Amino acid sequence: MLDPRTLYTINTDVFDDPESVGLPLLVSLTGFMDAGQVVAQVGEELVDVLDHDLVAEFDTDQLVDYRGRRPKITFVEDHLEDYKPHRLEIRRLYDGLGEPFLLLTGTEPDLQWERFVRAVVGLVEDLHVPLVSWIHAIPMPVPHTRPIGVTLHGNRADLIDGMNAWRPTAELQASIGHVLELRLIEGGHDVVGHVIHVPHYLSEAEYPPAAVAGLEYLGATAGLVLPTDRLRETGRDVERQIAKQVGNSTEVQSVVSSLEQRYDEYADGAARKSLLVKENSELASADEIGAAVEAYLASPQAEEESTLLWEAEFPGAADAGDQHEGEGRTP
Repeated sequence: MLDPRTLYTINTDVFDDPESVGLPLLVSLTGFMDAGQVVAQVGEELVDVLDHDLVAEFDTDQLVDYRGRRPKITFVEDHLEDYKPHRLEIRRLYDGLGEPFLLLTGTEPDLQWERFVRAVVGLVEDLHVPLVSWIHAIPMPVPHTRPIGVTLHGNRADLIDGMNAWRPTAELQASIGHVLELRLIEGGHDVVGHVIHVPHYLSEAEYPPAAVAGLEYLGATAGLVLPTDRLRETGRDVERQIAKQVGNSTEVQSVVSSLEQRYDEYADGAARKSLLVKENSELASADEIGAAVEAYLASPQAEEESTLLWEAEFPGAADAGDQHEGEGRTP
């Protein structure tokens, strides 16, 4: 393997600053199972709202397949501008109380996974990161009228115990986050993964309420106050639109009611627990949820419900969603 340290360059002023040492690292990489575009929203919100400094930048020319995931560029009348190359960066940010933390954002690498992961683990060790928290989101057969669920995994028992009631075995498609989690644990580093549950019929469009939940859970595990005000406001607009569409269709009301009934029956049969509301409850494990979702989404019932709700709530959004194919869109 080539030297992982040649994959990135550091901003020495920030990297060597004592304030950059001993900070939690949040990881938000787009490109894998980003239902509701939760990961993209989380990363963008943190960078847009909070003060930040560049710590390290990865060489995406070595890591990203540009033909498979083409960057965006704008054509204006007779010239090109606003080229948006892929980026993979670690920044130092400051939360709502002025507490510093690190954030790794950008596009999930297509190439050299092990080398990239080894580079990140090396930076974790150099900066004495006490905890790595990462996030992704999956489509779930749940209604938008119920709280956003989450599944936690990793090696921090104090944060995970009580959240996952079952521990099945299932084979899943891996992401760079999964590999990073494995390698961090092998190296004796603390890591927690967050799987946000997004209503399957809303998984193709931006769903701000799920991004709010993602930020709150990341903040809870890392002890940070993360910004959610803008996403909450946008989420209220989306929820009003959904409520209007549901209210105008008895068919959609029936589908939502069916999802609510199944959700409530499941909640009654298996206690749930949330870091945020502190209820006495538990959630299924990530593997079990993944297997159950794949089975459900392959069923004719799920296809019928998803199509009906999608077309009713976001008319025309499916065409717009096609423009994002290959950039973290949920299959």
